[in-house]
Amino acid sequence: MPVQRGRKNSAVCKLRGKAKGPANQEDDAHVVKRAPSSPQGAPKKRSAFVDLTNAKNAELGAQAKNETAVKKSQKSKVAIKSDAKLKDCSEVLSFEIPPKQVEAKVTEPLTEVKAHPSEVVEEEEPQLGSSPCHGDQQGRVPEEFDIDKEQAGDCCMTPEYAKDIFDYLKDREEKFILTDYMSNQPDLNKDMRGILVDWMVEVQENFELNHETLYLAVKLTDHYLSTTVAMRESLQLIGSASMLIAAKFEERCPPCLDDFLYICDDAYKRHEFIAMERNVLQGLNFDINIPIPYRFLRRYARVARANMETLTLARYVCELSLLELELVPERASRLASACLFLALVTKGLGGWTAILEYHSGYTSRDLGPLVRRLRSMLEQPADDKLRAVNSKYSHKVFFEVAKIPLVDAKTLEEALTGQENAK
Repeated sequence: MPVQRGRKNSAVCKLRGKAKGPANQEDDAHVVKRAPSSPQGAPKKRSAFVDLTNAKNAELGAQAKNETAVKKSQKSKVAIKSDAKLKDCSEVLSFEIPPKQVEAKVTEPLTEVKAHPSEVVEEEEPQLGSSPCHGDQQGRVPEEFDIDKEQAGDCCMTPEYAKDIFDYLKDREEKFILTDYMSNQPDLNKDMRGILVDWMVEVQENFELNHETLYLAVKLTDHYLSTTVAMRESLQLIGSASMLIAAKFEERCPPCLDDFLYICDDAYKRHEFIAMERNVLQGLNFDINIPIPYRFLRRYARVARANMETLTLARYVCELSLLELELVPERASRLASACLFLALVTKGLGGWTAILEYHSGYTSRDLGPLVRRLRSMLEQPADDKLRAVNSKYSHKVFFEVAKIPLVDAKTLEEALTGQENAK
């Protein structure tokens, strides 16, 4: 459930390493928001806009018409003079080129470059369906694997482009592969990153943001930390700026800067926040359209025709994986596939089917090591400092999937080996 706005966030104190004192009553009484414009407080016109009045436009328009008329008259005079000069030159040269010869000179090179029909080679047009992930050579999806035909005619869902869009996102994963960057951060460690991500989950709940915003913000933070050495004092500022950038990219109505300053307990100034936002964007070369596992997870759950409870269980596993530094190098599509695989086995809905293999591009053998890693992550006792995800998915709104018993290791191995033997 969303965190109440009236109280300060406890995770702020964790990141800065100091005890939290009593809350200020004046800060709890109201929240700084961007005030709506009103007739009494309307913004004044800038000096640059003074010349752009209606009267000035009319005057400039009349002046422009006069100048245009003068230019046309000057052009006509120049044209007459130029014709006279050409006539004088022709009289001095006293010869003319026959029109037929001119046509022959123009058309002759064209006839010479024509090749013999036997030597003409027609170029083949590239086909979208040339790769196996696009279906057959004509780019058609097999009838038994076409999950978008049910939405044919719905322009909002773009069923004719759905598979091409996710194939494109999967291709873009090659550009955003990360490695373990924490060895290059002398002042940071994985525990600090875990606390930051846990706090970002609370921010996502507090502002009721989309889950895509949370996943993208974590990706932006990891990519920035992989290229820039940061101090622990600025770690929360980096996460907050990444969250603001992700909200601007994903949300219809993103929170304003004052909201993020408030949620950071006024630890940073406005100019520091804006400067960090600029640094994050420059660190990623302004390419922030990073593929995230949440998009693939929703797509693959629809392929498997999983119900909402099964999808929420997979989302719970996927969101817990954001806290693990060891899973940062994993591709978004592979992580989403492994989370769904584990959720399907936990709910007793079978394993990795042929249609899932077709749309994801992964076999059960490809997903086996990652699925086992995710199960061991769930088997470990939860850290008391990192309770945001567990508390979030223990609520009835999320079907209390965090309380579902962990699947038995033997059952999981049977599902994995059964799929491999079936191949």
